[in-house]
Amino acid sequence: MGGIPNPSTSELDELFLRRSFDVARRAITHGNHPFGAILVDENNNVLLEAENGYMPSHDGTAHAERLLATQACTTLSPAVLGKATLYSSAEPCAMCAGAIYWAGIGRLVYGLSEHRLRAVTGNHPENPTLDLPCRQVLASGQRATEVVGPMLEDEAEALHAGVWEK
Repeated sequence: MGGIPNPSTSELDELFLRRSFDVARRAITHGNHPFGAILVDENNNVLLEAENGYMPSHDGTAHAERLLATQACTTLSPAVLGKATLYSSAEPCAMCAGAIYWAGIGRLVYGLSEHRLRAVTGNHPENPTLDLPCRQVLASGQRATEVVGPMLEDEAEALHAGVWEK
């Protein structure tokens, strides 16, 4: 996998998280905000990818994680989702954390923390970042969702360079 013989969980997390960064970069080329998410099954197969979908309709709910969770729970079985990991370029907001929970995705790994994202975006009208950690949202549920992050936060923040100044 990626040239790493017998990769550790941490090495796999970094590999797949960087792939979510690639999806975020692709979102920028499509005129969207720099957010991306991928879903990986228990055997390290990428099942789905989603980029931010804000444009062209200015849909403030078209976050990458929410779009991916919707696609996942309508196309994959609960058994697969419970053992899957969603990798997100940034910490899922409360809406996206809820979508991950309701989709039944068992594990989440994210790059840029919501706190740091808020510092990067400021009070940008297209990203009025909530100050509500995804761990808090997910911990309020009736089933456990493992959360890992922030990871590779400097790389994740670099995706936003110059974007929110427009």
